[in-house]
Formats: sequence, structure tokens, C-alpha cells
Amino acid sequence: MLKKQITQYFADLKEMQPGADGKIEVYKEEFDYAERHQLINEEFKPRIRVNELTPVTRFGSAYIERSDKELEKFLGEESFEFLNQPIDYLKKHLHEFIYMESDWFEIIGVDAFSFEVDDVFGTYDVMLGLKIQKKYDKTLKALLNDKLQGDDTKFDLLFNNEDGLWNLNFALNNVEGFDENMTLGDAFLLIYRFVFNLAEQAEESN
Repeated sequence: MLKKQITQYFADLKEMQPGADGKIEVYKEEFDYAERHQLINEEFKPRIRVNELTPVTRFGSAYIERSDKELEKFLGEESFEFLNQPIDYLKKHLHEFIYMESDWFEIIGVDAFSFEVDDVFGTYDVMLGLKIQKKYDKTLKALLNDKLQGDDTKFDLLFNNEDGLWNLNFALNNVEGFDENMTLGDAFLLIYRFVFNLAEQAEESN
């Protein structure tokens, strides 16, 4: 799934118009994966510029909304600048959750991210639907147990036969790289990288 998506992504890039410097911008996660799996034509490499300085800009055109957790009521649509807020925004607004859709999620097989603070434990919880075949059941559980840190590590993983997605919930606090002082943008980037790595390892294990 991931290999197919990234192969197509780089094929589509060849048709894009370059920037002012004559290069086409890509992000580190996709570029490194393509390098590891030899998916980039050597003649195309000189046309690529890897964005390592401002990775959160991948969410520049994302759809972001705030909603009420209890009522599931829409509270407002937010711009990219909202992601500059520190993540403790959610602790100051415990009744809210943040929902994000992005074209980038198609690459990692995710429909959307939801992000909120758990009312009881105070953890930053992530909810998403992951498009990976049901046969990866044991692999996904083993990877999550290995990759999520902490003595009280918990996650919920349930396959939905209706839409063919894994419903995955986990605490971002247990992901390597988490920082209480990070911004919402950095948090969503960490989620993206975590799921990207999870999808890659699941694919390679089968």
C-alpha cells in the first residue's frame, strides 16, 4: 500500500512545475522512503529539493476544524496558522477535539486525524482510521506494543469490516519525540511520521 502510493506520488511529481529555483519540493519522509526502496529515477533526483526546515508546511492546505466532544457539534474551521498554537490549547479547552483532513493522508492510508485530551488521564489522544489489510492484525499489534513507550502504554485497535479500516486510538504521549511544549502542528507532524513508519514496517514484515 505505502510503496504503491509513494511510487505514484513520485510519478506525479515529474509532471509538476518546479519552484523559482528550478526544483520540485518534497518532504523528507517520502524522499527517504523512496531512496530506501530505489523508487526515484537517477535522472530525476537533481530536480528535487527536500524540505527539512519547515516540514509542518505539508499541512498548509489541510482542512482543520474544532468540535465539541460531548455534543459532536462543529465549533469552527481553522486556518493553517491555528497549528502554531501550543498543544496545551486542548487542556485549556477540554471540551474540544481537533479534526484534520489532508491530501497527504492518502499516502499513508489514513482517512483523517482526530486529536483531543483524555478527560480522565490527561493524555493527548489520537484517533484515526488506517487502511491496511485485515491480515496485518498480529503485525500491527506487535509493532504498536514495540513502538509505543511507557509502562502504562495502551492503544485500541479494531478492524471495521464495513469500511475496511483499522480504527486506531493511542496516546501521543507514548510516541518517541513527544514534547509537552510542542505546537499543534508539530504534534500532527509527529502523528504523520509515526503512522508512516508503522505502515512501512507492517508492509515490510509480510
